[in-house]
Amino acid sequence: MKKDTLLALIPQQGILPLYFHKDTSTSIELLKALYSAGIRTVEYTNRGEAALANFKAMRKVCDEELKDMYLGIGTIKNGEMAKTFIDAGCDYIICPGLVESVAKTADAADVLWVPGCMTPTEVIAAETMGAKMIKLFPGNIIGMAFMQAIKELFPNLLFMPTGGVDVTRENLEGWFKSGVCAVGMGSKLVTKSIMDNKQYDELVTATKEVLATVRDLKK
Repeated sequence: MKKDTLLALIPQQGILPLYFHKDTSTSIELLKALYSAGIRTVEYTNRGEAALANFKAMRKVCDEELKDMYLGIGTIKNGEMAKTFIDAGCDYIICPGLVESVAKTADAADVLWVPGCMTPTEVIAAETMGAKMIKLFPGNIIGMAFMQAIKELFPNLLFMPTGGVDVTRENLEGWFKSGVCAVGMGSKLVTKSIMDNKQYDELVTATKEVLATVRDLKK
């Protein structure tokens, strides 16, 4: 049931914020700011030594304070890493590539996994392995024209570009017109300045603006 919920929630939300910060408190405050802006699922990125400890602390906050927030983990590159974060309570797993060991580990635990793909061959392989959503990565390299070209070949898959997606209406409109269900949004939304200077109110404002733009584009 959680898989189905997430496969509906991510497209409904339209954006998937993603970030990593080495400081636990900052990671939690960013999560709360995104929640305050209306976000109900976030990808925390497994990119530093503190990622697992921070994720566990964020999981506790979600369970105790943000009960309808779904917390995913990104940059998972092998089955062992997937198992570690599944045990830590991740709601879903996102990979930078197509990793069979991650798919098997996630399937065994009945956890949604989203592989990163950048060629039709990889998308076909992912679909064959049971993927329901594809992360187009890196989005700014692959481009909107690629999405338009392959969309009709995969009518049963959801696509989400990540990497270089901008907060501008023009960029967002181009992606949604190409056929994606949502966009992964990292440093263009959760900027280095916001993280370093703890500008949580600015993140709330920026996120609300992006959500409003996406809602308007999806009408």
